[in-house]
Amino acid sequence: MVAQEFTVDLNKPLVFQVGHLGESYQEWVHQPIVSKTGPRFFESDFWEFLTRTRWYAVPIIWLPVVCWCISMSVRMGHTALEIGLLVIMGIFVWTFLEYSLHRFIFHINTNSYWWNTVHYLIHGCHHKHPMDGLRLVFPPAGTAVLCIPFWNLVKLMSTPSTTPALFGGGLLGYVIYDCTHYYLHHGQPSVEVPRNLKKYHLNHHFRVQDKGFGITSALWDRIFGTLPEPKLAEKKR
Repeated sequence: MVAQEFTVDLNKPLVFQVGHLGESYQEWVHQPIVSKTGPRFFESDFWEFLTRTRWYAVPIIWLPVVCWCISMSVRMGHTALEIGLLVIMGIFVWTFLEYSLHRFIFHINTNSYWWNTVHYLIHGCHHKHPMDGLRLVFPPAGTAVLCIPFWNLVKLMSTPSTTPALFGGGLLGYVIYDCTHYYLHHGQPSVEVPRNLKKYHLNHHFRVQDKGFGITSALWDRIFGTLPEPKLAEKKR
């Protein structure tokens, strides 16, 4: 007997369906559905609520934390120049994390039930429904949990007085990233630099999905050789 291929019912909550796709999951999740209305994830209203986030919640919640962290290093005696350098360093480190997470975690190949489910929750849903405006930024509850190991990592590699400003810079980098990501999907830039960045990112979604992992810049794609070739992008049209 030939096993019947599983079909996802888009009219039912998706999260606990997608795992059944098995090895077909990767192909399915990279066939985008372009709609500003996203699917339902869970039967539970509580868990469904936690998956939806307005973009402006990110700066409202996290910019005060950034300021508080930076002020801690200021109170410990660092000059304005030192604080500025620490914050810039934190933002720079974030750009590497942004690239690395996107390339090696968010785009990992999965084929088992639970790994498909996890992948869909953290990034697959974004590729399947790239214009879902309520699932373009990371939920604050998830960010809060991830801040703990990142704080401890920064603390391990720096001094007590520089840790807060470095962490604040990294967190500021995250805020810039999430707001930029939302704008690249829903904004209509008229200036050349953001217009090119939008084209670069949408290429990743709709043409060359195994390259172009940077969001706020193509720096690390250039360094690690994952920048889409213009000719290849044209062929994918």
